[in-house]
Amino acid sequence: MPQPTATASEAGPSGVPRPSAPGRPDTPGPRPAGQEPRAPRRRTPGRGRDTAARAAAVRAFAGAGVRAARPVLAAYAASTALHLAMLALLRRPARGSVQDHLLSWDARHFLSIAADGYPDGFSHTPDGGLTGNELAFFPLYPLVSRAASAALGASAGAGALVVAHLALLAALFAVHRLVLGLYGPRTAAFAVVLLCAAQPMGIVFAMGYSESLFLALAAGALLACRREAWLTAGALGCLAGLTRPTAAAVALAVAVAAVQSAAAGRRVRWRPVAGSALACLGTPLYLLWVGDRLGRWDAWFRIQQAGWGTHWDAGARFAGFLPDALVRETRWVPVSTAVLVLGVILLTAAAWRGPGRCLPGVLPLAVYGTAVVVLALGQSNYYHCKLRMLAPAVLFLLPPARALAAARPRTAAGLAAGAALFGTWYGASMLATWPYAV
Repeated sequence: MPQPTATASEAGPSGVPRPSAPGRPDTPGPRPAGQEPRAPRRRTPGRGRDTAARAAAVRAFAGAGVRAARPVLAAYAASTALHLAMLALLRRPARGSVQDHLLSWDARHFLSIAADGYPDGFSHTPDGGLTGNELAFFPLYPLVSRAASAALGASAGAGALVVAHLALLAALFAVHRLVLGLYGPRTAAFAVVLLCAAQPMGIVFAMGYSESLFLALAAGALLACRREAWLTAGALGCLAGLTRPTAAAVALAVAVAAVQSAAAGRRVRWRPVAGSALACLGTPLYLLWVGDRLGRWDAWFRIQQAGWGTHWDAGARFAGFLPDALVRETRWVPVSTAVLVLGVILLTAAAWRGPGRCLPGVLPLAVYGTAVVVLALGQSNYYHCKLRMLAPAVLFLLPPARALAAARPRTAAGLAAGAALFGTWYGASMLATWPYAV
């Protein structure tokens, strides 16, 4: 059979067929040497929809973060303004400025540590008696204050107040997130309002004291336990132990959460155990360091007893104070202290019986708050310091926060505002008129 031949238009001068013209659909055009044929681009079904979904998820997450931050920032701003306004209104000019009041009493010891470090030994009165010194105060807050002062180029007092307020913000966010997961947004919002504004000595969170830093670390540890971030919880508990001796409450709460986790999973994992052990280290490490520095294992306890009359008496001294204050006392500070502390005890008991007590995460919070109350009332120190020491407990604020959340919005707002006015007035009044309030 004869083969087909190229036409004149298709063949070149030598009779070899010409390549097809570029762009013809039936044959490919010429390619440079060595270039591989390019696969046609195929559109992935749903790719645009996936990108849009991710962008929407990011926007929703950011929006949720903003909505969650609003009650915390509002509570912080309003409480700080109220505390400062009340203190400015009630202070006595002869005793110094508002900042002087915020940096009074124990704040002076923290500033001394930040500026000069710890003393090398015991301190004595002119007649040779043992007295207290800065070794009674735990190191984390003054060390962080010194770092903040150096970073800002500010005075030691300004650095201490900046750290206290930043720690308060962190504490409010952590408490809000913790209560939000347990009881819902309305209870969480009222809880932070009561925490920073309504409780009687909430002003201490705005002072050059370690309570705000301790609360931030404690609430962070509880939140980490709820998320089963055990090593984070242990590290925060350890840092809390370097902030205040009541960090034993945090260590106990982390251990309870670890036991709950082991019981739920019916096996013991190494991370909860390691986190619980780590949370216990902070306070013993500092006490051992003080003992080594002074050459006595009980050096810290001797300093506390000599300087502030503080030792563990299982609440005997406070139990003796209560009937005397309620029956025979006429001054408003002892009477109000006794009544308010009794209120804290009753609300703490109510928190154990309230709704949601069996939810995961509630028991560690309940253990922490109760332990703070027990440790504060079980020491033999001054009665007028008790409300300040109870401020980081959080637990006793949950029953009123739940009650406000269940009330009508206008009623709840009015009650919360009245409680905030009372709390800020009480704290400022104690700080400005009572010389030993904190």
